[in-house]
Amino acid sequence: MIPLPMLRSCLALLLVAAVAATLSGATAPDTVSFTRQSDRVRIEIGGKHFSDYLHHGWPKPCLYPILDADGTSYTRDYPFKKNPAEVPDHDWHRGVWFAHGLVNGHDLWREIPEKKTGRIVLDSLLETRNGPTGLLRARSRWLTADGQPLLTDETTLRISRHPAGTFLDYEIKLLATHGAVTLGDTEEGTMAVRVNETLRVTHGKNKDKRPGTGRLVNANGDSGIPAWGKRASWADYSGPLPDGRVIGIALLEHPQNPRHPTWWHARDYGLLSANPFGQHDFEKLKDQPKAGDLVIPAGGELLLRYRLIFHRGDEKTARIADLFRAYAAQP
Repeated sequence: MIPLPMLRSCLALLLVAAVAATLSGATAPDTVSFTRQSDRVRIEIGGKHFSDYLHHGWPKPCLYPILDADGTSYTRDYPFKKNPAEVPDHDWHRGVWFAHGLVNGHDLWREIPEKKTGRIVLDSLLETRNGPTGLLRARSRWLTADGQPLLTDETTLRISRHPAGTFLDYEIKLLATHGAVTLGDTEEGTMAVRVNETLRVTHGKNKDKRPGTGRLVNANGDSGIPAWGKRASWADYSGPLPDGRVIGIALLEHPQNPRHPTWWHARDYGLLSANPFGQHDFEKLKDQPKAGDLVIPAGGELLLRYRLIFHRGDEKTARIADLFRAYAAQP
């Protein structure tokens, strides 16, 4: 008899292969390669630039840009470079990143000088491995504004390109290496991407707000502004580029994460963020300000897993629901 974990793994691989083949036909996978530089790790797929893992020069590590094989960009350029088509808001929304806004009372999400926000500092690059599925492992320290350690994270990235899209898997292990850690209840977090400006659901603010051409939808069908604060297994941003091509970004949460399905800090202006700790903020629990708090005991750890899929077409064309089922079946 085949062991259950092995059977689940085989079924997951078969489902991914079936969905990918249906979408575009089977092709040989491109090699993902890494080049270490002083302030970043350059990531290429099939010899073409995919992204940079930026680990120095910014208050926290992130991935930017996110590029398709033809150079199409999935993420906003600001604050890395000026783009007249973009609104320069939320300086801390950079590419793809992981952070949280309330860690033992300290904000490591926003970067507001007068608030004395904390930093996430690379400790070491543990491993990079080239192949059809590229792997990058890094260890970082989460620090208060005055440099006191809060916790350690070990992040593993797995990157692969398929006919269905480019997969970016995040596995984040939060280690309570300096005493107990409370991940506090706040909407400000956690696994996030700031999408290409053309995908926005709305443009402008307040009285100047106007509809955009982008689409934000979650696994339950909540779309646009009402998707904020809802719980769902995945959420997707898509929309047309100026040349008419439609691209999208799906963020999937693994069902083994605590509190699955996660709440979503998903904004109409281009932020897509999964946050399992913001229950009070998202559900407006006025008398329960710490409802979403999660405590990692001293010496303990918390494992979180997510998959981003950078795809063509909207969530239906890309069959994100099927791809989530394949991801969920992985042990």
